Amino acid sequence: MLHSCFKYSYISALEISVEDLNKDDSLGTLIRVLDSVFLKEEKDSAYEVYSNLDSVRDFSVAMTDYIIDFEQRYNRTRMVSSERVCSYQDVLDHLNLTRGNDVFTSTRPVLDHTHPTMVHLDVYLYAILAVIEKSQTFVPFIWIQLTWNNERIWWDPSQFCGISRVSVPKEMLWIPDLLIYEMIEKDDGPHSPYLYVSHDGIVLIEDEMKVVSTCKMDVHKFPFDTQRCNITFSSAIHIVTDIQLIPFSNSSRVTQASREVMQTQGEWEFLDMTVSRGKLILDREWDQISYTITMARRPLLHVINFLLPILFFLCLDLASFLISDQRGEKLGFKVTVLLAISVLLLILNDILPSMSNRTPLIATYCIVIFAFMLLSLLETILVTHLVERDSIHQETGIDRAPAYDCDNKPDHTPCHTCDSEEERRRGCCACICDVSGRKAPCEPLPVAEEVICSEQGESRLLLLILGDLRAVERTLALFASGRREGKLGYWTRVARRLNAAFFTIYLISVMLFISLMCKEWLN
Repeated sequence: MLHSCFKYSYISALEISVEDLNKDDSLGTLIRVLDSVFLKEEKDSAYEVYSNLDSVRDFSVAMTDYIIDFEQRYNRTRMVSSERVCSYQDVLDHLNLTRGNDVFTSTRPVLDHTHPTMVHLDVYLYAILAVIEKSQTFVPFIWIQLTWNNERIWWDPSQFCGISRVSVPKEMLWIPDLLIYEMIEKDDGPHSPYLYVSHDGIVLIEDEMKVVSTCKMDVHKFPFDTQRCNITFSSAIHIVTDIQLIPFSNSSRVTQASREVMQTQGEWEFLDMTVSRGKLILDREWDQISYTITMARRPLLHVINFLLPILFFLCLDLASFLISDQRGEKLGFKVTVLLAISVLLLILNDILPSMSNRTPLIATYCIVIFAFMLLSLLETILVTHLVERDSIHQETGIDRAPAYDCDNKPDHTPCHTCDSEEERRRGCCACICDVSGRKAPCEPLPVAEEVICSEQGESRLLLLILGDLRAVERTLALFASGRREGKLGYWTRVARRLNAAFFTIYLISVMLFISLMCKEWLN
C-alpha cells in the first residue's frame, strides 16, 4: 500500500504539463503528500530534492530513486524494532570480540601507528591508612579511573536495540601498562575484573587500590609537621609518542571530590591534592602525571603523651632546689627524674627516622632539657660535697679540742692535769677549757679522795661517767665554735651562694629555651 501511494504521487506529478504547471503549488502539494507518508526526519531531504530541480522530469527521476531508498530503510527499521530481541553477546559477535582474538589485545588499539593513545586519568583519595616516619612509608587508599579510545571498536546502537555500552573482562582488551613510581609493595587486594566499552570505542576502567609507597618526609617540626607525598603514574614501556597521559580533573576538583569521599585520616588532616603533568627524560621520554597529597599532623596526642611529661619533669627538677642540701634525698630525687627522661628518649627513638636532613626540633627539645637536668644534678653533687666538707672540718676540730687545743689556746687558763701515769690510764681526771674565747678558769673534774682505784667495779662506773662528760663536752664545744652565735661554715656559705646563682641562671635559661622552641614549632 505504501508503494502504491508512492506510485500515485509520482504519476500525478507526471500528468501535469510543463506549460500549465504552477511549479510551486504542484510540487508543494506533492511534498506535503510525501511528508504525510514518510517519517518526519525525511522531510528535509525531500525539500532539498525539490529545491534543486529545474523541471518536473528531473523531479520525477530524483523522486523515484529517493522513494526506493527510503522504502528499503523503512522496512529494515520496522523489522528490527518490532521483531528482533538484542543481547550484549550480539554486540560482541558483531565486533568479533572474544578471548582468543589477539587483534584486541596484542597491540595498541590504533589504526595508524603514528597516532598516540590518549589516556585520561582520574584519581581520588579515599583514605589515609598509615604514615610511618621511621621507614618513610605512606599508605593511601585511592580510586582510579582510566579512559582511552579503542579505534577498532564501533557499532550503531540503533542496530542493537539501543545498546550503547557493554562490560567485558579485562583480558579481552588491550590495557595501558601504567605503574606508580613510588610503590614499593604489590597490591594484593581484590580488583574489578571488568571494564566498560562504549559504542564509539571509549574504554573505561574504574578500580581501587591500596598503595604502599615511599615518601620523603621532613620531620623537623614533629609533631607540628606538614607532609607532602607524591603518587606518580606513568607507562612502563610506551614512550610519549605512544601513550599520552591527560588528567581528567584539575586540582580543585580532585581536592573537593577527595574530601567528599574521604572515610578515614588517622592522626592526619587532609589539606589538598594537586595534579601536575611532566615527563621523565632518560634516553627517551615518558609522559607522567603526579598527584601530590598534602596533609598536616594532628599534634594533640603527641603533646599529651610526650611533650608535656618532659616539661613536667623539668618543673620537678626546678622544684627540687627547695630541698635542703644537707639531706641526701635531693640527690636521689634528681637522679630519678633524669632516668625518667631517659625512658621517654627511648620512645622518641622508635618514632623518628634514623636519617634526616635536619635535626628534629623535638630531639633538640629533649636533649637540651636532658642537658639542663644533668647540669642541675652535677651542681647538686658539688653543693653537697661543699656542705659535707664544712661539716667534716667542724667535727674534726671538735674531736681535737679536748686533747690538743686546751694547752695551745692563747687565752686559756692552766688547768689541773693528771700527772701520774696511773691517773691518765684510768681516766681519773679531765679538763674542761674555754674553746670559745671566753675567759673562764679551767677546773679539774672533782675526784673523791676516798675512791679506791684498785677496786675494779667502781673504776668501771667512773669510766662510764667520764664518757658521758666527754659527750657533753663535745656538744658544748660545737655550740661554742660558732653555731650558738648563728654563724655558718665557710664552705656552707660558698655552697649556698653557688646554689642561688645557679638556680637564677637555670630558671632564665629554661624560660628562654621553651619560648624559642614554641616559636620554632608554631612558625
